Amino acid sequence: MTISAVDMFSIGIGPSSSHTVGPMRAAEAFMAELGERRPDAALIRVEFRGSLAATGRGHGTDRATLLGLVGWTPTTVTPDVAPYYGTPIAPMGTITGPSGTVNYELIFDFSPVPEHPNCVIFSALDAEGAYLIQDSEYFSVGGGFILSRREIDAQLAATKADDAPLGMAAAAHTEETMPYPFRTWSELLAYCTSSKQRIADVMLANEAAIHGTTDYTLAHLDAVWAAMQDCVAAGLDTDGILPGGLQVQRRAPDLLNQLKNRGQEAHDDALYAMDWINLYALAVNEQNAGGGRVVTAPTNGAAGIIPAVMHYAKDFLAGFDDTKARRFLLTAAAIGIIIKESASISGAEVGCQGEVGSASAMAAAGLCALMGGTTAQVGNAAEIALEHNLGLTCDPVGGLVQIPCIERNAIGGVKAVNAARLALYGTGVHRVSLDDAVATMAETGRDMLTKYKETSMGGLAIRLGFPVSQTEC
Repeated sequence: MTISAVDMFSIGIGPSSSHTVGPMRAAEAFMAELGERRPDAALIRVEFRGSLAATGRGHGTDRATLLGLVGWTPTTVTPDVAPYYGTPIAPMGTITGPSGTVNYELIFDFSPVPEHPNCVIFSALDAEGAYLIQDSEYFSVGGGFILSRREIDAQLAATKADDAPLGMAAAAHTEETMPYPFRTWSELLAYCTSSKQRIADVMLANEAAIHGTTDYTLAHLDAVWAAMQDCVAAGLDTDGILPGGLQVQRRAPDLLNQLKNRGQEAHDDALYAMDWINLYALAVNEQNAGGGRVVTAPTNGAAGIIPAVMHYAKDFLAGFDDTKARRFLLTAAAIGIIIKESASISGAEVGCQGEVGSASAMAAAGLCALMGGTTAQVGNAAEIALEHNLGLTCDPVGGLVQIPCIERNAIGGVKAVNAARLALYGTGVHRVSLDDAVATMAETGRDMLTKYKETSMGGLAIRLGFPVSQTEC
């Protein structure tokens, strides 16, 4: 295992971890590379390739990247920082932020780079227009993770050609010092069985090795849970039309009022809890679609599922507290690590099965653990949730993270609860293992047509009359 729970859950702004958080981090990294030569840079040229170009404006990639160039980070930027999400950004101009002013040029090239569909190329030019020494490529590989050209080349060299570019880790933690390094479910299950520990305990032991203490991880998880609750509260309290031109009405405030007004009738409804799962997921993803502050869990496009299921646990299961919230997140992170290591969480690589499918599996595992499931049952819960998202495409209408993304999170949250409950009625032994489901997801992603993988060139994206050519060019 090379990824920490801290890496799996990061706090940032919407609407996309791979198209917003990742490019912002890439811009920050490029400026750090430029270092003392920054005063000589009269112009920073930014070239978006592949999926970053195809849905870049709808996802706010241009805005996030420019903000990263001038010193904003995913954790420090707020939604009210100009240029505002949803407002047009000129292809050439000037932007000012905490670290100074940058003259920029933006280029959108739909042709993908072979190594990964999410590539951004930075070039620093002097006053005469000649390239400076710094000319760098970065790849946003899902969940806000980034890889430099050197890093992606090294990882691809170590990966079989027919498996590339999936299965690439994006963090630099070493396995040698970890007591329980794992990349697959079978490895994690074996550790839990031999050590007689829960998944959360195994994760904490590894976190201590990564960070030198568990305090850092636990504090981060507490901040993540607090940010999730803040996001839900903000979504329930914010009405209006989402930016972007699709005229999508926020539904969470109205749904909240309807649920509150049902009175005793609602409590007599056997599916009453499901309505609240829907509500919490809608609230988060409407915030994400509006460029608000969310937690990548494991991505922004699927940010509503884990908070919705955790709120379900808080509201409908006895004894939920901060300790159980930590256990939920640690268990979920372990499943997310397995999926990222063995497949992908990037919609641009494998479609929405890698985003909503992964989040649903993570949430199912976390909930099953809280409901008293054995380690085998927890893995079965994750497998059920992932298996029944296989083949899910990523075809956002207008290049925006709104249709079908917002509603899809509500469905993913309900699936997670159902998967956890179904697993609890079994022994944990299943003909299809979690590793089988993850491998199948990776294979399905390789076979999926590019137009169904976060390009807005197929499926619902064109069925509703908003092809990328009209919204992006």
